[in-house]
Amino acid sequence: MAPYLTPQEIVKSLDKYIVGQQTAKRNVAIALRNRWRRMKVPAAVRDDITPNNILMIGTTGVGKTEIARRLAKLANAPFVKVEASKFTEVGYVGRDVESMVRDLVENAVSMVKAAKEEEVKEKASLLVEDLILDALVPSVAHQSTQEGPKTRERFRTKLRNGEIDKMKVEIKVSKPSNSNMGFGMIGGGGMMDEAMMIGIQDMFSNMLPRKKRKKRMTIEEAKKLLLAEEAAKLIDMEVVKEEALTKARNTGIIFIDEIDKVAARSSQENGPDVSREGVQRDLLPIVEGSTVHTKYGTIHTDHILFIAAGAFHVTKPSDLIPELQGRFPIRVELDSLTQADFVRILCEPQNALTSQYQALFEAEGVGISFEKDAIEEIASTAYQINETVENIGARRLHTVMSHLLNEFLFDVPDKIKPQEKIKITKFLVTDRLAELAQKKDLSEYIL
Repeated sequence: MAPYLTPQEIVKSLDKYIVGQQTAKRNVAIALRNRWRRMKVPAAVRDDITPNNILMIGTTGVGKTEIARRLAKLANAPFVKVEASKFTEVGYVGRDVESMVRDLVENAVSMVKAAKEEEVKEKASLLVEDLILDALVPSVAHQSTQEGPKTRERFRTKLRNGEIDKMKVEIKVSKPSNSNMGFGMIGGGGMMDEAMMIGIQDMFSNMLPRKKRKKRMTIEEAKKLLLAEEAAKLIDMEVVKEEALTKARNTGIIFIDEIDKVAARSSQENGPDVSREGVQRDLLPIVEGSTVHTKYGTIHTDHILFIAAGAFHVTKPSDLIPELQGRFPIRVELDSLTQADFVRILCEPQNALTSQYQALFEAEGVGISFEKDAIEEIASTAYQINETVENIGARRLHTVMSHLLNEFLFDVPDKIKPQEKIKITKFLVTDRLAELAQKKDLSEYIL
């Protein structure tokens, strides 16, 4: 399983999606493996081993977020990405920093619940079959008492084979909960925090009985709807909550992006952005270890792995308050992407842009291929634009590829018919991107 990968195996897995940045990959690989190592040490010292949080420094589009996201997928760990600039100091209107931990717990609950649903899926499927057959078989005319069971089994076979998926049936489904009605006033005065408000809403939601209503739909739709309801009945939510809190506490990863935006320069300490330091001071107890109340219970943040990232164009890491700097002992500077990196990004990763566009065209039955020198020309154009306008890293490739292929995408399938083949050559790239390469103002493109 992924959590047991060695550091070298973790780096190899990250190489499938992210080009370069070996130093950053090595550091996150060690951090991930250390979490597994910690669970193997004697209980007496386990709580004393805290994760080495990481600060990634690099321009936009070099892979900071992607490294953290892929790492969480490898570890099958709860993951939350937040932007430091979205938080406000306590006492101001806006999101408080504890909400990132509550989001992490929500993510963990969803993961554990999904795993539990998979475990009971087979049992739930049998219950769903019975519910649909209860609604379906009585409507079959001219059946005797002896023929009833036989008819039911014939329909069960058809149901399992999908032969009657388009047939309509009337079933009873739960009405959606309206527990949020009337509670908007609770948070208005600022006297209750988000967790307490959600907790009260859930309490009232659980107290109210779930009403049923009849609804007519296809059997295919009924299967999906009833499967979710029946699986939920078979799951013990108390066990889910307990496992989710443990999972979030021991394997959770919180990625704090744009942390440089809350780093105040010394010349601005007394200016209008003084609240930036307040956000840092609110972040500090969360990162160093504190107790956060969520609607599923309390969680200690001591062993959550925090990965912070920022471009630090205007500010520098030393502009962060010293206490917060100390909580991110591992600093990694990510390299700016070169033209050669752009060529690799277009071809090597499993989710390469060229593969994505090929899949889009194949959905219409149209084939598209890229010649080697065409890919090199695309990379060259993207790199030159980054150098002359603004360096947005690999995201520039999205702009260039969109400009290159949008006309083809517009013509499919009206002018370019299925089974046709499109070949992207260097001449075509040069012709279509000539105007883009000369433009200095690219504000019309979504970056």
